[in-house]
Amino acid sequence: MVNESSVMYWEDLEVGREYTSPSRTVTEADIVNFAGLSGDYNELHTSAEFCKDTMFGTRIAHGLLGLAIASGLFTRTELCVQTQRNLIAFLGLEWKFKGPIMIGDTVTVKVKIIEKKETKNPERGIFILKRELINQKGEVVQEGETPLMIKRKK
Repeated sequence: MVNESSVMYWEDLEVGREYTSPSRTVTEADIVNFAGLSGDYNELHTSAEFCKDTMFGTRIAHGLLGLAIASGLFTRTELCVQTQRNLIAFLGLEWKFKGPIMIGDTVTVKVKIIEKKETKNPERGIFILKRELINQKGEVVQEGETPLMIKRKK
């Protein structure tokens, strides 16, 4: 449960502030379950034999699975916990897939507030986050920007 004094509004957000999620290891079960859920049975994700002859040499996670994991890990950051009661809308996504996510990789999300904007409505504002999905080697495997709308103090 979130303490009311720790609930954040647009005015409380500081450009440049960074947050880090807990880590999570990507498993074979994650890939199999995502294939079933999404219907994406591309052999790059589902066939060890096929992948022996690819540049990766092994199966890799779906790019969209990485995005989904990054989204879930974001919800575990202090920023999300403190703003969740006041968030109004997720406004979009600009996302880049920079490297493979392998079975057994442990990933973490780093989030940075990079911009704040006022809106025409004085009861809400927008903040833009840069998110990076980083593996255990410190490599950014995915990254992007996401604008979010949040309530302002009255």
